[in-house]
Amino acid sequence: MAQDGPFPAKPITLVIPFPPGGATDVLGRLIGKKMGDLLGQSVVIDNRAGAGTTIGASAVAKAAPDGYTLLMSSGTTFTVNPAVRPKLPYDPVKSFEPIGIAGRTSLILLANKDVPAADVKQFVALVKAAPDKYSYGSFGAGTTSQFAGEMFFHAAALKIQHVPYKGSAPAMTDLMGGQIPLTVDTVSAALPQLKDGKIKAIAVTAGKRSALLPKVPTLAESGYPGLEMDTWLAMVAPRGLPPAVKSRLELTLAQVGSDPDTRNRMIAVGFEPAYASSKAVAELIDKELPLMRAIAQRASITAD
Repeated sequence: MAQDGPFPAKPITLVIPFPPGGATDVLGRLIGKKMGDLLGQSVVIDNRAGAGTTIGASAVAKAAPDGYTLLMSSGTTFTVNPAVRPKLPYDPVKSFEPIGIAGRTSLILLANKDVPAADVKQFVALVKAAPDKYSYGSFGAGTTSQFAGEMFFHAAALKIQHVPYKGSAPAMTDLMGGQIPLTVDTVSAALPQLKDGKIKAIAVTAGKRSALLPKVPTLAESGYPGLEMDTWLAMVAPRGLPPAVKSRLELTLAQVGSDPDTRNRMIAVGFEPAYASSKAVAELIDKELPLMRAIAQRASITAD
């Protein structure tokens, strides 16, 4: 596709398929601001939430492949949705041009401060003693949040009702308010509330403890080896970008990923600076797609 002049010649729209306030939104705004500074054009955030990221992802998939519409989203879009939604309005591989991975954050099992459990062992015993009493919130049906919860509850032989929300922020509000006893969310979204003592952490679902919450154990070290899931956030564009535009975007994201101030800001809001190339995005999607399909089938996870 021919360009009228050097890219970018106008503001870029970065679609975030979640509401304001969640992990993807926080990181998207941070990355978008720095990319805009480096590119010499503003990066405008467009929150398009709903349907487990498919509304925002579909909008980007159908946009002109000129580099002016980008998507920042989690594995929910690229590896979870294909496992739980038989008819997607986009193809997780063919519809998008990977730009790179911007960062990663652990997922974490959280409890309202009045729930009488402080660790995984107490939590499992509590739920087994009252199997119909507990429910948990996620930041959307068929998202990594639900996946991590169902992965653990299946392994622990727990039956807990799932309450999907339209994003992290409303789920967190209800958790703090006592409307729901449990949620699975990202460390980045939970960190401010944990620091203020408004909620409590049970366990992280990643393969290692979060550097920001070193006292919170992983599921694996709490008696469930092999259970690992984190949230990685990738930037993509509609498939068919001009090579020069793709190169410029890739280079800019890499520069953002190596910028000390941006890295420090990422860590402060609960992210591991984990820049990886467009090739790494494609390889990660290829690796995770069959794994997510297997988990969904075993745990009977659907997007409904």
